[in-house]
Amino acid sequence: MTTRFSQQRERIYKAVCASKEHPSAQMIYDTLRPELPRLSLGTVYRNLHQLAQEGRLVEIGGPTARFDAVLRPHTHIRCRRCQRLIDTDWPYDAALDRAAAAKGWSIQDHELIFNGICPACAEKNTNI
Repeated sequence: MTTRFSQQRERIYKAVCASKEHPSAQMIYDTLRPELPRLSLGTVYRNLHQLAQEGRLVEIGGPTARFDAVLRPHTHIRCRRCQRLIDTDWPYDAALDRAAAAKGWSIQDHELIFNGICPACAEKNTNI
């Protein structure tokens, strides 16, 4: 699927690439709105989903979709309280894909997200 070049789409893509936060559509919208005043949240959503379909971004599911420009297999960890989502440096275990293949599955991609409470939220000592 090839799409027509769009300056807005490229700016959205670059904003995701520049972020280490795995931004949501709202986060990208808030970041770009000052420089692109005619940008709509719907445009951001459409372009993020299109970039993910093209394989230029990874869409990470959950309560609010987040987007990642790192395409290689890797794991994430998400705080259940503040929704912070970060990459881990934990090695990816290809044995997971092989185990699925042994059961007849043809793995095309995967998502591994650890969920818990981040150090900053735990330090606040709020109802953990």
